[in-house]
Amino acid sequence: MAEQVKPIVTRKDHLDTQTAQSGGAVRVSGVSRQHTPATRLWYGKVSNEPGFRSLPHHHGEAETGGYVLHGRGRIYYGDNYGEWIDMAEGDFVFVPPFMPHVEVNLSAEDDLVWLTTRTPENIVINLPDVADEALAGFAEIAAAAAAHAKAKA
Repeated sequence: MAEQVKPIVTRKDHLDTQTAQSGGAVRVSGVSRQHTPATRLWYGKVSNEPGFRSLPHHHGEAETGGYVLHGRGRIYYGDNYGEWIDMAEGDFVFVPPFMPHVEVNLSAEDDLVWLTTRTPENIVINLPDVADEALAGFAEIAAAAAAHAKAKA
């Protein structure tokens, strides 16, 4: 008889940090093939500091679902990243496979924390960077975050 797979709990101090990254986004997984029997699912947390933006990237064949646990975020997408959607705490987002995008923390003061799931796993394919000025409104967000950080120092 085959051995029965049991529920696996990943404790908060044992999250997997050896996961694909995109710039300064900090991705940690709680459910992944790296430390559970999961074979078709990645589930984790992504944190972005105030004024942060990711590198342009996509998630290959993976379908991505996100939930804004804390903060306010923006995703730039489309031709030259000229379109965007904004999200706040409690919002869910779906990002289709192979869609190039840039993630932004809209706050100058607070971290942005996403809960994210992907199937079949955490695929992150970084793309060539774009200038901050190419992302409508981002330069102002980054300047406000830098001013806030300087005032705190």
